[in-house]
Amino acid sequence: MERTEVLDMMGELKLYGMKAAYDETLATALKRQHEPQRFVGDLLRAEISEKQARSIKYQITASKLPLAKDVDDFAFKDTPINEALVRDLAGGAFIAQQRNVVLVGGTGTGKTHLAIAIARSCIRSGARGRFFTTVDLVNRLEAEARAGRQGRIADYLTRMDFVILDELGYLPFAQAGGQLLPSRQPALRANLDPRHHQPRLRRMAERIRRPKNDHRASRPPHPPLRHRRDRKRKLALQEPRLSIVVTGIS
Repeated sequence: MERTEVLDMMGELKLYGMKAAYDETLATALKRQHEPQRFVGDLLRAEISEKQARSIKYQITASKLPLAKDVDDFAFKDTPINEALVRDLAGGAFIAQQRNVVLVGGTGTGKTHLAIAIARSCIRSGARGRFFTTVDLVNRLEAEARAGRQGRIADYLTRMDFVILDELGYLPFAQAGGQLLPSRQPALRANLDPRHHQPRLRRMAERIRRPKNDHRASRPPHPPLRHRRDRKRKLALQEPRLSIVVTGIS
């Protein structure tokens, strides 16, 4: 079989990683006299690597991160920021532990940079996330409610591993809009109103850190749900799979 035929068939099967690596892998196999199984294995590894890279690229695009920032780009020197803690968060353990992250500081201290860097690192490790400014998410939820489609954004967020809410407290929004924010994290919803100050953010962080058996931050029960779809949504929201990364001004 001719080389062009092999490459054409790989293209038809959408084996783009194997197609891109075919010539180099074949040359190496001939030069080093690899067994056929080794040659095929090398092609399969190239395909897997290409698919993983393509998936990461897609997830980073889908996350709507506004900038390409990484932890290594951040200048930790001469700042009070705990570099070891940031790198630990970038490892994504807080997602597996179903914990939240609150980054508080003044304007220009790098909160958004670090949130984006943590998000990109977690996505590279296989997590799915979404970036919102808090005001943008509130506006989307208000528009959804006005259109009679309330719940669709919440359904979308249940498929995420984490969500970034940026600029909490930077711009005000209506209290009614804050009440529409997803309530899977009651500690977050309890503090989203038009007046955001450092004490409020600190109280939010304290509530997020409270153990599950502490009900001081719990929200009142929902009214009975009428439809099967709503019951399914409620069951999905009861399990706290979603981690939230919040940045807020002090």
